[in-house]
Amino acid sequence: MRRNAAKLHTAPGTGSVPTAGQDGATVWIGVNYWSRTGGPLMWRDYRPEVIDEELRVMREHGITLTRSFFFWPDFMPAENTLDPAMLAHYDDFLDRHRAQGMHTIPTFLVGHMSGQNWDPAWRGGRDIFGDPSFVAQQEWYVRELTDRWKDHPAVAGWLLTNEIPIYGDWRSRGIGTLDATAVTAWAKTLVNAVRSTGARQPVSIGDGAWGVEMTGADNGFRVRDLEPLIDFHGPHVYRMESDPVRLHLGAAFVCELLDIGGKPVIMEEFGVTSDYVSEENAAHYYRQILHNTLLAGATGWMPWNNTDYDALWDQEPYSHHPFEMHFGITDDTGRPKEQLREVKRFTELLARVDFPRLNRPDTGVALVVSSFLEARYPFTQPEDASSVLNHTRQAYVAAREADLPVGVAREADGLPDDCALYLLPSAKQLTAGGWRRLVARAEAGATVYASFFTGEHVVQRGPWWPKLDETFGVVKKLRYGLTEPIEDEELTLTFQRDFGTIAAGETLVFAVAGTEHSRSYLPVEPAGAEVLAIDAHGRPALLTRRVGEGQLVLSTYPLEHMAALTPRVNPEPTWRLYAALAAEAGVTPEVTVEDPRVLVGVMTHEDGRAFVWFVSQHEEPLAVTPTLAAGRLATLEGEKLDTVELPPFGVLVAELTDVPTAHA
Repeated sequence: MRRNAAKLHTAPGTGSVPTAGQDGATVWIGVNYWSRTGGPLMWRDYRPEVIDEELRVMREHGITLTRSFFFWPDFMPAENTLDPAMLAHYDDFLDRHRAQGMHTIPTFLVGHMSGQNWDPAWRGGRDIFGDPSFVAQQEWYVRELTDRWKDHPAVAGWLLTNEIPIYGDWRSRGIGTLDATAVTAWAKTLVNAVRSTGARQPVSIGDGAWGVEMTGADNGFRVRDLEPLIDFHGPHVYRMESDPVRLHLGAAFVCELLDIGGKPVIMEEFGVTSDYVSEENAAHYYRQILHNTLLAGATGWMPWNNTDYDALWDQEPYSHHPFEMHFGITDDTGRPKEQLREVKRFTELLARVDFPRLNRPDTGVALVVSSFLEARYPFTQPEDASSVLNHTRQAYVAAREADLPVGVAREADGLPDDCALYLLPSAKQLTAGGWRRLVARAEAGATVYASFFTGEHVVQRGPWWPKLDETFGVVKKLRYGLTEPIEDEELTLTFQRDFGTIAAGETLVFAVAGTEHSRSYLPVEPAGAEVLAIDAHGRPALLTRRVGEGQLVLSTYPLEHMAALTPRVNPEPTWRLYAALAAEAGVTPEVTVEDPRVLVGVMTHEDGRAFVWFVSQHEEPLAVTPTLAAGRLATLEGEKLDTVELPPFGVLVAELTDVPTAHA
């Protein structure tokens, strides 16, 4: 199974970014930018000497790109009118980027920013996406600005908006209120306005990539509909979590889900406010986001944002959202914070491993994402989609803890037929065709794992699994309209025989959680299946049925669902199960460690070299001894590496050498 790690390819003669490989492959290392002189109002109080200082600090720390913003009420004070002073300031802004060897991505429609919406004075309440006269004004505005600067060498790309679903309807964030057909037509109109000028730089929407395919909630900005129009996906990720590992891998999972259309994934926004965390912990967070999203296929990064705004305490939006003043990677005097130093270390590492020529190896492990995440099937509930998202995200965490090179496989795209292991975590629903394809993959030699889940609500509560008994070789003992509640506070699985990397007699202990509907198990009797593990009451908890050349493995407990609802649970034992399933399937990670608090990922270079990432999820120092399928590990300086020592939440990258040619 192919895993996405596509890079941007900048057209010759346009504003290419210095971090580039062969064939124009470009890696964006940037930052979202407002000057500390005014935030969104910086163009009114434009101070070139401060701009120079701010850009210089960024450049000294490896940042070669900014994402800049046309504050819409200022740049377009009336219909068919551009403010000449604003244009002149932006002319100067571009020239200052060029003088420092930097580039920028202009963002056109900036009506939302940092907790406030601003209308141009002439809008008159017109609908953003559906009013023909208002759309025509936006089209004119985008075309005029693009035409003015399309040939400037400092322009690296274009973004239509900043988080416009919130501007469209801030109360709902567009969910259930914005019409997808109108949104897509609007986006096509504005992208065509950019292209009509002859501009050849990459273009995207700037909406945050919060569509139904990513969240299970339809805000009108459907990724599949917009993908043909754009050159890259640009997620904005500011997760709040109850578990540190889920938090550290949250943006990475978003990148995995955005493997739609094979487009590059650019981390267009992420960051933390210093009002929420210490500088040390902010740096830990940056390190985790940067490296984990890299391993998940991201090929560009733009944190939010360049500086703090203490002097703007009485200016909206900071007056009513004061925490928004302190997302900067420098403080309000220009002092670099540890976040910025973390970015610098990251850019230095990317140079050492020649990142523009790195790719993710193909994989034989597929994490199946039910189409009920994104499809608008009739007579389903919102919880059906959100449970898919939560369970697959938790399963992704467990697979990473097992050091499996997992790939995300959307049922909506058709399941890949070249994997040895398929993981279907706590899925209430899959289509009938999806089930047939999974059984066919098992018959062809794969190991297919599925865990029972009855759903979080009462509507048609139960597993929508056609021929569950025949598929898994069991007789289910469910009673219609009722659940079988899990009454124990812990779930203990005792293995009855060796299974992959788990020995007979070993026990795994899981936290129990769920709603009154979902905290339930599947009572079964084997009818052709073999019992692999039993619970504390002697009931079958894990079973396998051989079919054709492969096997179907059933968990009668919703392991991933329970873990997803449990605070600070990771690492929890599902990683042991996934490692055993991988061993059963013959999928051996190239490099692994016994400690699930250290995540391992491999990237391969065009010339055959391989680099291994070790990413600690622990707040104390750790030392681990890697197990290699082949070859040996060396530091980037070429010294033999037997033990990997990691500081708190630390990252170490090594080279995998002396691997047989067949690996390369």
